Amino acid sequence: MAEKQVFDYNEDSIKSLDWREHIRLRPGMYIGKLGDGSSADDGIYVLLKEVIDNCIDEHTMGYGKQVEVKIDQKTITVRDFGRGIPLGKLVDVVSKINTGAKYDSKAFQKSVGLNGVGTKAVNALSTYFKVTAYRDGKEKTAEFERGQLIKEHKEINTKENNGTFVEFIPDETIFKNFHFVQEYLDNQFWNYCYLNAGLVMNLNGNKYVSKNGLLDLLQRKTNEEEIRYPIIHLKGEDIEVAFTHENAYGEEYYSFVNGQFTTQGGTHLAAFREGYVKTIRDFFKKDYDASDIRGSICAAISVRVQEPVFESQTKTKLGSQTVYENGPSMKNFVGEFLLKELDNFLHKNPSTAEALKKRIEQNERERKELAGIKKLANERAKKANLHNKKLRDCKYHYNDEPTGKEKDTIIEKQKESTIFITEGDSASGSITKARNVNTQAVFSLRGKPLNCYSLTKKVVYENEEFNLLQHALNIEEGYEGLRYNNIVIATDADVDGMHIRLLLMTFFLQFFPDLVKNGHVYILETPLFRVRNKQETIYCYDETEKKAAMKKLGVKPEITRFKGLGEISPDEFARFIGVDMKLQPVIMDQGEHIQHLLEYYMGKNTPQRQDFIIDNLRIELDLLEETEA
Repeated sequence: MAEKQVFDYNEDSIKSLDWREHIRLRPGMYIGKLGDGSSADDGIYVLLKEVIDNCIDEHTMGYGKQVEVKIDQKTITVRDFGRGIPLGKLVDVVSKINTGAKYDSKAFQKSVGLNGVGTKAVNALSTYFKVTAYRDGKEKTAEFERGQLIKEHKEINTKENNGTFVEFIPDETIFKNFHFVQEYLDNQFWNYCYLNAGLVMNLNGNKYVSKNGLLDLLQRKTNEEEIRYPIIHLKGEDIEVAFTHENAYGEEYYSFVNGQFTTQGGTHLAAFREGYVKTIRDFFKKDYDASDIRGSICAAISVRVQEPVFESQTKTKLGSQTVYENGPSMKNFVGEFLLKELDNFLHKNPSTAEALKKRIEQNERERKELAGIKKLANERAKKANLHNKKLRDCKYHYNDEPTGKEKDTIIEKQKESTIFITEGDSASGSITKARNVNTQAVFSLRGKPLNCYSLTKKVVYENEEFNLLQHALNIEEGYEGLRYNNIVIATDADVDGMHIRLLLMTFFLQFFPDLVKNGHVYILETPLFRVRNKQETIYCYDETEKKAAMKKLGVKPEITRFKGLGEISPDEFARFIGVDMKLQPVIMDQGEHIQHLLEYYMGKNTPQRQDFIIDNLRIELDLLEETEA
């Protein structure tokens, strides 16, 4: 029997951390997961959001119509034209926890931030942080390093317009190898503008502005050729909704509270989904199944709430049960708005009502046709789970509901939850041995998946691989059940591997497009070469890196070309799926026509596709020749 290890527990065991130390020790409690920028909810975007949220709160209160943002490699600057931080409290506001004006409901009503934490987290997690306030002809500046004040400037006169300027550089010891993905920034800035009509935002010279709110959002998120009827757009006091139905499968939602994009929904989204179903049933006087009413919907909802309660500091899920103090419940507020405004709209627009009814009835027919097949498929999936090892699961799942003192830590881990989809025993074996069992799962394919382009959802249940994959992801009943935040396609870097990638992306785009649209699908990048001598090993992801490594290591280094994932040992693989994991997000251009995209790449338009491949191959060869020269 192993001897029990004894640790001293005394006064020296008790530690007290100041605000800065605590944020740096437990950053996930304040900004969610860290990441390198490959995912839209990585910490660097949260840092930017925390600073911009203060600008938005100023705009919401009627001060400042413009926000200027610049990102120059690793340095971010944000300038608003609101009231400016009171100069005498400038240092306190960005460096003393639980200090701010958000506690004064008269100064900020229905704001995003309430806890006085946001800019303090940015300050503590930045190698350099500078804040300047311009207020009534005076200005004051303070500079920090990792939250520590290094210089507090004296007040001086200024001709600058009122407002606040913030400059910061995220700490690369925390946000390793970070970079910004332009598509994620575009979404972030457009969302601010959709929710704040008239607000003008500039990012590196690019202008963002919206006149029609959520209507503009859905027009950007959908394609006119794919929607079944014109977007329904309804506005009321402290609430705005927009929705339509598409041809795609699934349900797609964009929910907001006080201008904050609540990526995990919350009470307001639940109220919309329930209230929408009730209104439709009442209007058509028929008890349609809720899944038929909501199937293929694309919707957005925004509410303004006094003193909102979020389930974490990152504000991705609303927990508030009421809209105002002593006011209506969220369920009644949203439900009664829909019952009145949507019902009126459908009565006034019978052609839209008829198109909506046809979409619901089509969903109903398809659901009934699939009922028998789904039952058999579920039985096969249960049997397969007992008798094979296709899925090596992990401990933390994205949709589990954590409780207790470690809730924030568990939420952080859930956001890291990842499933690798790979092909073959050798590749899946290497990943399985190298993975983090708490957050990383592995699903092993048997051979190449079926090309499911133009097929109906019936194939998902009839094809064993697809059926088991959807059960592993827990998405049979919809996107809300997703068990892993990150779905990573991990295939060999050869022709067969590329083909498997295409087939899997076709599967997701055809039947579960919301997984792609909401940023959950990635491609794993693994090194093509290992260049080493007796002193050093360098892993290279392309020819350019290989040449640089050869030059660095000198005479005749050993060079290995990895043809498949199975050739990489588990010890080596651990380097590539750990904190430095390189993920390439699968991103669709906003409004891109999914069926046109799939038809081009996976359909029978062989001559056009051949021309595309040849043209792009020529470009790649030209670049390679330039590199070699």
